[in-house]
Amino acid sequence: MENLAVIRRAAAIAIAGLLAGCAVQTPASGPELAFAPTQTIAVLNRVTWGVNDSTAKRAGAAGLGGYLQGQLHPGAERLPAAIEAQLAALTIGQRPLDQLVFELERQRKEADALGDDEAKMSARQAYQQELNRLAREAATRSLLRAVYSPNQLQEQMSWFWMNHFSVHQGKHNLRAMVGDYEEQAIRPHALGKFRDLLAATVRHPAMLRYLDNEQNAAGRINENYARELMELHTLGVDGGYSQRDVQELARVLTGVGVNLGPDAPKVKRELQGDYRRAGLYEFNPNRHDYGAKQLLGQPLRRRGPAEVDEAIARLSAHPATARFVSRKLAQFFVADEAPAALVERMAQTFLRSDGDIAATLQTMLASAEFAASLGHKFKDPQHYAVSAVRLAYDDKPILNAGPLLNWLKRMGEPLYGRQTPDGYPLTQAAWASPGQMTTRFEIAKAIGGGSAGLFKADGPQAQEKAAFPQLSNALYFSSLKATLAPATLRALEQAASPQEWNAYLLSAPEMMYR
Repeated sequence: MENLAVIRRAAAIAIAGLLAGCAVQTPASGPELAFAPTQTIAVLNRVTWGVNDSTAKRAGAAGLGGYLQGQLHPGAERLPAAIEAQLAALTIGQRPLDQLVFELERQRKEADALGDDEAKMSARQAYQQELNRLAREAATRSLLRAVYSPNQLQEQMSWFWMNHFSVHQGKHNLRAMVGDYEEQAIRPHALGKFRDLLAATVRHPAMLRYLDNEQNAAGRINENYARELMELHTLGVDGGYSQRDVQELARVLTGVGVNLGPDAPKVKRELQGDYRRAGLYEFNPNRHDYGAKQLLGQPLRRRGPAEVDEAIARLSAHPATARFVSRKLAQFFVADEAPAALVERMAQTFLRSDGDIAATLQTMLASAEFAASLGHKFKDPQHYAVSAVRLAYDDKPILNAGPLLNWLKRMGEPLYGRQTPDGYPLTQAAWASPGQMTTRFEIAKAIGGGSAGLFKADGPQAQEKAAFPQLSNALYFSSLKATLAPATLRALEQAASPQEWNAYLLSAPEMMYR
């Protein structure tokens, strides 16, 4: 009954705050603004996965402007030694993707060849369990970086682009591929040039398998990837392309596929110079349509693998792509209804800088609209869960990311779990249901009471170390307290124990926004 009372009281506080936060505020217009000192915590909450004491100290030492520049142009990632050790132990960090997949394909084929039904079922189950294990490793690595990486903006952008270029781990053997997709195709380009990012996704087996381009060949055209590449990845649904453009792009992408075995195909002698292989990615000229093509009203001058590069460059440099990408960035970082004037300024920066993502973000960060939006962007499930762990435990290494993974699943936003290619929604309406809020209150209580399981190592004899967070600390009294409404402060005063106080703070209305 005591637990239920805690949740009910926290629910009353948060629902009242949510109702108050639903009022739409029009961002200020006019010249670009500098941040006031009182906005530092709000800015940090927006550009990171959630403020904590270490982040506040780094920003204080560098100055907010210097900190933001460091986030836009990050150096080498330095994680706590215990987290580095956890990541180093992961299979996905020790073996290249092609080796992993070759071994898994051998395992799958051997299972299918077994004559005994019971043995076959057992072998197939072992294969599926290994795929599950690799996907869990990928999600664990992603979450540990979100919690502990000093390059917080890069980690947010890695999540953003994984969502923008979304793949679902449940298709085929993508569970073995999502970790490499995030590590090799997305993260290195998250703050770089959009063209390089797009090219990396076009050539990654996870994307090609998910959107069926490995089935796309001359005479057997599959338009699925070409359509999504235009509608969801570059130009946007209103980007001015036609069905003919989809068909032409699908022809460009013929032969762009995946080879899950170590052997190369036999290629016609006159086409052997066009064959490409990099890991599991393959451009097979035997499957490519070499006919003349037009894309977006202009002919493609190159042929074979070079025309893929030409198409990527044309799509990346298109004004519709600049607007579409800028609108999604503004929706993610500023407001559910992205301010049109801000989107246009960001799009112009995108075009002038040849698709420089960091430059586009800098235009956004320096805007009046961004400053006016601080504290009003509702947290999606991952932002809520990760920000709560960061605030509660700062740089203290957790031993088990399993609770975080389970929370995201309960809240409907598991990593690599969006079945449709449009990615998870970025708006408050998608995540502010009563059921969602109840789950968040339960998470707040588990973290606040130290019973979340984050410090319980894997293994049958594992015991959870006492991990009682001290949220009533210097950061709270120096910075966070001033951001809380009177109703929240009154509720905190009524807490009967430090654990209850923690739960109230983590489930407060202000903690639902960034």
